[in-house]
Amino acid sequence: MTELQTQAAEKKSELNTFLFLTVLLAPILSIAIVGGLGFTIWISQMIYGPPGM
Repeated sequence: MTELQTQAAEKKSELNTFLFLTVLLAPILSIAIVGGLGFTIWISQMIYGPPGM
């Protein structure tokens, strides 16, 4: 492989990694974090009662 081909392959790899992170991983992680926090609050309210009581 020439240096030019190696650079092109590296750029393609970087683009694929960027697309994977922005299109798949970031939304999945944000949904999981918000859902986990909501579930934690829901369970804690079942155990300790609603706020203000």
